[in-house]
Amino acid sequence: MKKLVINSILISMALILSYVERMFPIGLIVPIPGIKLGLANVVTIFAIFYLDMKSAIAITVLRCVIASTLFGSIYSLLFSLSGALFALLVMAILKKGYNRWFSILGISIGGAAAHNIGQILIASLIMQSTAIFPYLSILLLAAVITGTLTGLVFSSLMEHIDKINIFKRRIFFL
Repeated sequence: MKKLVINSILISMALILSYVERMFPIGLIVPIPGIKLGLANVVTIFAIFYLDMKSAIAITVLRCVIASTLFGSIYSLLFSLSGALFALLVMAILKKGYNRWFSILGISIGGAAAHNIGQILIASLIMQSTAIFPYLSILLLAAVITGTLTGLVFSSLMEHIDKINIFKRRIFFL
């Protein structure tokens, strides 16, 4: 029951972050289609560090499905889900090297890059063309910036979570 409540709260938090992110006029600052801050990924990184893989997948999938139902379309679901699941997989793998090879920022940037790669792959399949692949270079540059911001937010959150000692960090995730 405790796990269900925690997962439900995290899904709600991710949805709120997705909604808040839509309020930022990032398109006015960076007029490049497809670039988002990725605030909901803070919840995904939290799940990777403090929960199990089953919970992380459930939170990620339900967040994408509900957010697309509320704010998007079937295409936004395809793009969101492909990016989010690929990001989850990459961040879970990178987490194995945490404190040895990768920092929180490295894991977050890896997830942001994987998210963009997943979305470009889906776009390529939908368009039945590889013409979209050059756009990936722009998205990967943006992933470094947005992944850094998300990583900084999670690093700050992690310090507070570890201080109050409510959750124990998971050493093994996959």
